[in-house]
Amino acid sequence: MKKYIDQGKKDTRSGFGAGMTELGRTNPKVVSLCADLVGSLKIEQFIEENPERFFQVGIAEANMMGIAAGLTIGGFIPFTGTFANFSTGRVYDQIRQSIAYSGKNVKICASHAGLTLGEDGATHQILEDIGLMKMLPGMTVINGCDYNQTKAATLAIADHQGPVYLRFGRPKVPNFTDPDQVFEIGKAVKLTEGTDVTIIATGHLVWEALQAAESLESEGISAEVINIHTIKPLDEEAVLTSIQKTGCVVTAEEHNFLGGLGESIARTLTTHYPAPQEFVATQDTFGESGTAEQLMEKYGLDNKAVKKAVYEVLKRKA
Repeated sequence: MKKYIDQGKKDTRSGFGAGMTELGRTNPKVVSLCADLVGSLKIEQFIEENPERFFQVGIAEANMMGIAAGLTIGGFIPFTGTFANFSTGRVYDQIRQSIAYSGKNVKICASHAGLTLGEDGATHQILEDIGLMKMLPGMTVINGCDYNQTKAATLAIADHQGPVYLRFGRPKVPNFTDPDQVFEIGKAVKLTEGTDVTIIATGHLVWEALQAAESLESEGISAEVINIHTIKPLDEEAVLTSIQKTGCVVTAEEHNFLGGLGESIARTLTTHYPAPQEFVATQDTFGESGTAEQLMEKYGLDNKAVKKAVYEVLKRKA
């Protein structure tokens, strides 16, 4: 089994910030809009180097989406930035009408997603944003697993024509993917080969899936780990190829099991290849205040939860 090394913990929001800095230097059409959260989005350097391409809209997220949609008409590529809760739930009508329905080339960049927002608690910990965004026609939905991949995704979406939702987080997590990777929108990444069970993960749960797979290997269980960084469009070919080989799947995500990655995998299986599936996700609940580590353990979003789900799905395997 291929082993992955933690190159040093970094927050994925800093990967976004690094990507924005590079885009500021290489793509003059890229502009940045922020709803009074510059420090949280890590875009200080972009602003310092490109002050004429930055728009501080204040705590007026709905207005930010409208401005971004308008900027695309002039040929700009706007990247909006605020917390995931305010990037989606607070402004859903504006995104639906002015961006998705209108097919505008806006990049909706959302930090502090999921439970790992931590101490700010349930009002800020959105666990339904992937579902909200993936249901919008024409919306691409991306959730990187570490600093390197989030930076690569930030660069890639600038070249993609059409609306994108880019999700990333607050805590420092293991950085383990290739710093020079080419990010292919809609293309899954197989991280390990396996024959007994497929583990499909996204975002912060990818590292937890790898840790679970390594532990399972010592018990004689061969797990194939797939990183789904693009939830929509879903790489159905990669999903089905793996599950047809292993015969069962565990999906893992920092999101409600309703509407997230797991539900997309379930739909794919129902349509093409019915197979046992277990979900590692929040169980239709809001979060609460606590450290990221405490919350991930309490809500069953760590490598121990992934291993438990593997044991359960293997019992159901034909």
